[in-house]
Amino acid sequence: MAEPEPGPVSAEAVLRELGLFELRCQGEDVPAKLVELCLIHSLDPVALANELLAFVTSKDLGTQLSTDVLDAFEHEVLTRRDSRIPRKRDNRHGGLHDVHSLQELLDEEEEDELLDAYTTPSKGSQKRSNSTPEHPRPKRTLSSRSPYALFSPSSFSPSVTPSQKYPSRGSRGEVVASLGSVLGPSWSGRGGRGCPLKLFGSPEENLMKSYKFMFQKALDIREVLSWRIEELGDALKSHHHLEDFASVLLPAQEPVTVLGQISCDSNGKLNAKSVVLEGDREHSSGGQIPLDLSELQEYSLFPGQIVALEGTNSTGRTMVVSKIYEGVPLPFHTPPEPSSEQRMVLMACGPYTTSDSIAYEPLADLVEVIVRDRPDVCILFGPFLDAKHEQVESCQLLGSFTEVFKLCLRTIIEGTRSAGSHLVFVPSLRDVHHDFVFPQPPFLCPELSRDDKLRVHLVPDPCTLDIDGAVLGLTSTDVLLHLGAEEISSSGVSDRFTRILKHILTQRSYYPLYPPSEELNVDYERFYGHGSFPVTPDVLVTPSELRYFLKDVLGCVCINPGRLTKGQVGGTYARLYLQPAAGAGGERSNPCAAAQVVRI
Repeated sequence: MAEPEPGPVSAEAVLRELGLFELRCQGEDVPAKLVELCLIHSLDPVALANELLAFVTSKDLGTQLSTDVLDAFEHEVLTRRDSRIPRKRDNRHGGLHDVHSLQELLDEEEEDELLDAYTTPSKGSQKRSNSTPEHPRPKRTLSSRSPYALFSPSSFSPSVTPSQKYPSRGSRGEVVASLGSVLGPSWSGRGGRGCPLKLFGSPEENLMKSYKFMFQKALDIREVLSWRIEELGDALKSHHHLEDFASVLLPAQEPVTVLGQISCDSNGKLNAKSVVLEGDREHSSGGQIPLDLSELQEYSLFPGQIVALEGTNSTGRTMVVSKIYEGVPLPFHTPPEPSSEQRMVLMACGPYTTSDSIAYEPLADLVEVIVRDRPDVCILFGPFLDAKHEQVESCQLLGSFTEVFKLCLRTIIEGTRSAGSHLVFVPSLRDVHHDFVFPQPPFLCPELSRDDKLRVHLVPDPCTLDIDGAVLGLTSTDVLLHLGAEEISSSGVSDRFTRILKHILTQRSYYPLYPPSEELNVDYERFYGHGSFPVTPDVLVTPSELRYFLKDVLGCVCINPGRLTKGQVGGTYARLYLQPAAGAGGERSNPCAAAQVVRI
């Protein structure tokens, strides 16, 4: 039987259902955690409330819900439930999130509550909310701002109307998350003047042009995975001073150390009873063995994770694990001549339109922010023309997808020319006109003038950027959501984001999950050369559907700027100050002096 699709989820809806059973939240983080559980485990508020009531009643935990109670509930109930339900296969435009299923929810909720709840969904409801030639909406006069007038959306869409809810949003410019302290009354940069920017590493190490894909062989994929196991195995052996690894297939009465990749023994979701270790090629010839995790006090595992384990394998059929050796991140980059200049970086992630309009009003507001603050570098993540937008899916645009995208880029480039900021464009798999493959080559835009080519940087996804000695890791792929849906944990670290980010850094990969999400088309031959970290970045930027955040994880500042739009309302963007400098006694200090997430 197919798993039912979850309906629209908001903190208000979840709390309303819990209130029927007199369940109360204890702590400010609990409502956001409840929404996160609904999203990751595909539950609607009613189903979550029923499951929670049964759990707290059976455990005699009372009616107060804390984050500790929710962590125990997720570990004991939801992960087991997910393992019994086969995962539903999604196509490119389907999945967990639904742009247009927010329509009815937004009519009932306040904007602030929705913004704090979660993020952009994808396809689902077939309700037509935009106007048609037969039933047009009253048209509002478009703004006379130069970037907005430049876009002229009526030239490519027969039914362009401004968004109904976006202009009436509240809390514009509100800072919703911050890290570090800002010196001075306001944020401002120098417009990119004297700010060197380049891709980290040599040109041949970076993906700079399109390539042929869809021709992978299973043996080639296996080779890439084996190489990664060997590389991380050498790092684990060196860091933890381990002896040589044993085979997972040989019985051993004494504790032995083995190397391999975490996998699942079935087609369902990974759980504590279905964990399998696929041994390395050198010592185990790729053999598999089930793992018994009952003796471990803490663990956090996901499919594709490369680990070294210590345990006993008395029968040769099951390994009882007694210790997991944690991975170690790569060293940080040390610039030969650290800069003393402070650089401002602004970053935003698409969609740049609301779900009920193709008029690009949020993009015009973002251009105004760039002109006002004059950041040195603007990092803009796709999608610029979202494959999940209803007017794109129904092919209502008059021009081609490529023409609309080029018009969007021209709007940004010409609208920010007075600011002088460097513009970095990172593609997304949701960019409808671009190659649907990961790693993703950069956009093509040969029409740029000579002056524009000096400040416009078209980069691949993922990429590692060097901004005046500070290293930034960038990816538009939602690795946080994909890993969060597959990870199992019995850990003292209750913050899911911190655990996932630590996995990304210690696995030294922009996308360590294997097999990948069914929304992702991975070319593993290119992934081996362009999907791994060359060094641990000083700042890691991973836009996600999940809640925005700023975190310091293992010395790396990790940022989720959120989406610029969430359904029909405005979302968030991020900004930070970089100031590379040596710490006391010559020790490294992170060059990110301050960072904020701000509402558009």
